[in-house]
Amino acid sequence: MTHVFLAAGDLAPDRDHYDESYVATRDVLHAADIAFAQLETSFAEKGVRLPQARHAVLARPDGADALARAGFDVISMAGNHVLDWGNDAFFETKANLERAGLKVVGAGANIAEARKPVKITLGDGTRVAILAYCTILPHSYWAEEHRPGCAPMRAHTLYEQIEHDQPGTPARIHTFPHREDLAALEADIRAAKADADLVFVSLHWGIHFVRASIADYQRDVARAAVAAGADAILGGHPHILKGCELIDGAPVFYSLCNFATDLRMDPVHAASKSFNEIRVLAGEWEPDFDSLYNFPTASRMSLVARFEIANGRIVRSGFLPLYIDRDAVPRFVAPGSERHAEIVDYMAAVTAEAGLNARYHVESEMVVLEAAA
Repeated sequence: MTHVFLAAGDLAPDRDHYDESYVATRDVLHAADIAFAQLETSFAEKGVRLPQARHAVLARPDGADALARAGFDVISMAGNHVLDWGNDAFFETKANLERAGLKVVGAGANIAEARKPVKITLGDGTRVAILAYCTILPHSYWAEEHRPGCAPMRAHTLYEQIEHDQPGTPARIHTFPHREDLAALEADIRAAKADADLVFVSLHWGIHFVRASIADYQRDVARAAVAAGADAILGGHPHILKGCELIDGAPVFYSLCNFATDLRMDPVHAASKSFNEIRVLAGEWEPDFDSLYNFPTASRMSLVARFEIANGRIVRSGFLPLYIDRDAVPRFVAPGSERHAEIVDYMAAVTAEAGLNARYHVESEMVVLEAAA
């Protein structure tokens, strides 16, 4: 018996009828044994926006019910919007997800709860554990002993001036993992692996909107996670696709891009300093005031990671290509279609540009990940 684990990208609904976002993907998600995604908003009646929240949309509580109807089973709250609307909205969001029958991972009332894995046993007895962490962290969004928030996997940045005698010239950027956070992540994975056959680790990390680029700390964390026992890594946050690699056979998806992510735009926002600082990172990004999906052109291409599981191991891994149009509704694209080929070609290109070892083989069920010979 083979079971299917699906992992989708970021969720941030902002529309009148939330179910519209999932009309084209519901059947596939429901057919999976486990469907996972990353939440990028709050489902609460009210909240007080924190000053460090850069972009914050307060979604209605029934957004949680729509996720359950869409076919999701596990939702990570370990993201950079987890506390945008304060502690009350945080707890209400978590409660609304759980009320809808969804399992929540990566966030809690304290650090111990935030680091606790979700555990699911599949029909053949395979025990699956899911952990979630966040690197993209506004100040104080991470949980502590007596403070709610998400499980952190922070990183440090060092700027090294390349030409020391030339003030103002570009610097070389070095990043490396926060030592204590990495040790905690490794301990969590080892503990989960002792009680599970498979451990999936979600990481909200990386460099948003910049094509192909993978930060050094991501590679360090990925290697450490696999060495500790992680069987697959699910990356989120950049809002564009990034490449993949296999580390000792474990698939690493550096970015799953978006799934159901609504982003409205008006002339004031389009002219703002904050938007234009980010806009220059992307290759092509033109505001569209009549669209629900105001992201760079490259963000139209997305995917859902797919894992086939049997007898306690991942027997095949790959992805289902998605295309997201101006209505912000994700739609699977068929093998042989122009858009399917575009996404596979893009993944091959950004994987090669980043120096990663994954190669992609199109099969009927999915695009299969293989290590380069």
